[in-house]
Amino acid sequence: MGPLGRLRGLREAKVLGINRRNRDLIFRYNPRRLYPLVDDKLRTKTLALYGVLEIQHDVRNLRRIVEDHPDFAMKPAHGAGGDGILVVTNQRNAKYRKANGQWIAYDDVAYHASNIVSGAYSLGGARDSAMVEYRVQFSPLFERISYQGVPDVRILVVLGYPTMAMVRLPTRQSEGRGNLHQGAIGVGIDLATGLTLEGVWGNETIDEHPDTGHRVAGLELPEWDSFLELAARCYEMTGLGYLGVDIVLDRDHGPLLLELNARPGLNIQIASGAGLADRCEVIEREAARTGRAPVDRVRFSKQEFHTPADIPVECTGSDAS
Repeated sequence: MGPLGRLRGLREAKVLGINRRNRDLIFRYNPRRLYPLVDDKLRTKTLALYGVLEIQHDVRNLRRIVEDHPDFAMKPAHGAGGDGILVVTNQRNAKYRKANGQWIAYDDVAYHASNIVSGAYSLGGARDSAMVEYRVQFSPLFERISYQGVPDVRILVVLGYPTMAMVRLPTRQSEGRGNLHQGAIGVGIDLATGLTLEGVWGNETIDEHPDTGHRVAGLELPEWDSFLELAARCYEMTGLGYLGVDIVLDRDHGPLLLELNARPGLNIQIASGAGLADRCEVIEREAARTGRAPVDRVRFSKQEFHTPADIPVECTGSDAS
């Protein structure tokens, strides 16, 4: 198929491109004055913060902040794309074990914190803050289809309506991170059932995780309505009409809000096997007719955006206990 044929196929599938996304969604529904609500992760963070390092002088407090926490995560408050995140899974004798199993010295951890504060990983290179926080406990639900890191669920929300969803699975290539551009897998989720569909890895569609060999489709996420309602409520919280809501499934606490994104990418369409343009049109018509509470918007999206698939269910909600 030539370039014109591929372009025609994308249009017929109502796949939304970057230019149209920027014009019809971001510029239209996301006033720039609201961006700090999501760009500054300190404003939207709901996981327990152990401490915040705002200036270089604060780095000397890092040892005291982490000494009572065998495991923790350190992140830039204004980071993007997963850059600058350090996950420590254990500490012993002033040594700290990273998520990939490597042991590093305290000075390495402090140096990383200093780099965050100096803006090495921030949007635009501006001075930043380092957040030291609770490390999400891996849900056993994802053990067979994830490599080392913690998967998260990205839900696209348009005018308060959940529109598409996928789970991002870390791989060896992504070094245990869930960012697609670093090599993680995006696996579509049927909004109606919480059942995973096929996956996308780079520009390929896949059925199995490349590192574990297990099928990525057929996994049923527990508490799926809680995921969707949490995402839908972020519309009222931020006022942003086009929003990416990232949620993690914690072993002990269930779905937890990880962060928000005012410029979510479009690979979710490939993972979901559907175009975003059609769904946005449905939502815009519905939103113009009536105002609905988050729970009602979730009910509407589940009815409208079911993705039929003949996929056997491999796991159930009881596996996440």
